[in-house]
Amino acid sequence: MRTRTVSTATALAVLFSSAALVAVTSGPAAADSAKLLNVKSAGDVLVDGEHQRVYVSDPRGGKIVVTDYTGAVKATLDGLPDVEGLALSPDSRQVYAAVSGLNRIVSVETSTYTQSASYALDGAEKPRTLALASGKLWFGYGPDAEGGIGSLDLSGDQPVVALGQDGDASFYAAPELGSDPDSGVLVAGEKVTSNDTLTVYDVSGEKPRTVASKSVEGGFFDDIAVSPDGTQVVTASGAPYYHPVYSTKDLSPVGRYDSGDYGAAVDIAPDGTVAAGTSSWYGPDVHIYKQGQWSKVREYEFPNTGHSSGGDTLAEGGLAWAPDGSRLFAVSSNDAGAFTLRVLNDPAKSLPKLTVTAPEKAPRAKELTVKGKLSGSGIPAGTSLMVTRTDVESPSPGKALPSVKTKADGSFSFKDTPPAGGKVTYKVAYAGDATHAATSASDAVEVSRSATKLTLDKNGKVYSYGADVSFTAHLGTTYKNRTVEIWADPYGGDKPNKLIKKAKVNSRGDLSATVDMKRDTVVTAVFSGDARYASKKVTSTAYAKVKISSTVSKHYKTGKIGSTKYYYFHKNTDPVLSTKMTYYKGRKQRFEVQVYGPDRKWHSTGSEYFALYADGTSPVRLGAPGESGIRARIRSSYVNGSSGDNVNSTTHGAWKYLNFTR
Repeated sequence: MRTRTVSTATALAVLFSSAALVAVTSGPAAADSAKLLNVKSAGDVLVDGEHQRVYVSDPRGGKIVVTDYTGAVKATLDGLPDVEGLALSPDSRQVYAAVSGLNRIVSVETSTYTQSASYALDGAEKPRTLALASGKLWFGYGPDAEGGIGSLDLSGDQPVVALGQDGDASFYAAPELGSDPDSGVLVAGEKVTSNDTLTVYDVSGEKPRTVASKSVEGGFFDDIAVSPDGTQVVTASGAPYYHPVYSTKDLSPVGRYDSGDYGAAVDIAPDGTVAAGTSSWYGPDVHIYKQGQWSKVREYEFPNTGHSSGGDTLAEGGLAWAPDGSRLFAVSSNDAGAFTLRVLNDPAKSLPKLTVTAPEKAPRAKELTVKGKLSGSGIPAGTSLMVTRTDVESPSPGKALPSVKTKADGSFSFKDTPPAGGKVTYKVAYAGDATHAATSASDAVEVSRSATKLTLDKNGKVYSYGADVSFTAHLGTTYKNRTVEIWADPYGGDKPNKLIKKAKVNSRGDLSATVDMKRDTVVTAVFSGDARYASKKVTSTAYAKVKISSTVSKHYKTGKIGSTKYYYFHKNTDPVLSTKMTYYKGRKQRFEVQVYGPDRKWHSTGSEYFALYADGTSPVRLGAPGESGIRARIRSSYVNGSSGDNVNSTTHGAWKYLNFTR
């Protein structure tokens, strides 16, 4: 351990270093729930309604992730390089996956998530898309310039593969497919080029029959969906900025769903409800329509979970209905490549607009009026709305108030007399019906409460290091709540604010708690309030000294001059003062020297700061004066701020007296 040296021959410059630092430490709807997916990409989304499972293929990750209806992962199926298209068997026992990296279609049991079969495709390469129709599994396959359609018939004892089922149509690579399993309608369109030709097949017979092949609006088809009755086909592509609808008889235009942005996905529920998905950074991403009705029923806009200015966007082909139409599942991604499964509940029901307005402030126990309005096409006058009041005495779920009915224009109002003060929230809820989704809205009013008297003692007091100090809070009159919390927050960023006591005050209104005063400490008393008296918080700052002890060495004897103890040194001996002080990171001791003058007074020759070692010690050697007859005194101190921190109060050690002789 190195010993520092101070010379007494000349006055020392006073080095003040104050370096104490304290560380301070209703437009479009959103998805009803969302869960992150551990995938690198999203190729296709499939819903198994029988087992309430969602399958998401990940071509880049070479796997399929299986979740439940809440998005919780139930299984991960690995070893499927470049897996993309998915299809569910009619009995919901098998999920089929087009695995381009293996040039196969793989079958997975839905009850165990284990691979049950792997089907070779008679030389067909890169199967990417799947569709079920007329009891066969149809697949789009082919590398660049060799695209085609094949079928896999699993109805017999042995699987039967048939390639080149695309008739006179020509596909650059594996085409996008859409189908109606029951009517035998299969529709194909180019997925990787701008070719805008759609081809409709009737696959109900022994061989596919081309029904229509025609240039339509689009190209680079991201998704194709056929209506459950097999009469209409809807496409999603980067252009046009809507989802066009065509007749499957001759591909004549039937109408369009004005989704308003780059088409990314489309799926049709069993009842014909259409979910049209767009890749929209700054607008709604999912648009819901009734079949053949061109006005939107509902829209959903994804939030921004990344770092770009726009919101998350829908993955290509990233929409899938639950078979009962109760949910729509959507896969989105952000600019950081994170994918999310979003669950949209009751998407086929329109979302009414409900507003509630309460006064900003109101006196307690006085009547107030709350107003609002329910807006939505087809909602009749006299619709009943549920009303709930939430306050400090009736926390969640709150107190049910009498229901209120809407007027002809959808407006409503009701009166209430809040019995409790503080924040009072009025929630109004509409239960919904067969065509309208449930919704609710609320507004809060600040209801006045009486002021609370709360005091805390010991403010400004200074205590020795480690003293156990009792702080007492006094609570005045309140209504029901008589509980007080006492917190202690020591100075310094490394110690947290800590609750040291929480209890009811005694009959005098007092609550005491003991603090171990090793640092300056802000003590806080907190009353949370009740129905009639406001919350209150008061603080008291108390201060703690440090421990300081010093020993002198190198002297040849001790003795008294008057009543003062002196350490005797020969004039050429260097005294050593070894100080031990309460340690804190970066802390320094102030070493001070004074000399006794002819005027019989002590005169300062200066002071200097020396850092403490990790064990709190700081030895300093005082240079020998080289002459006798000199009396001096030295001491070590902690100076708040100047000693490198401010977590304790200034503390001076005892003077040590020195006498230099021959």
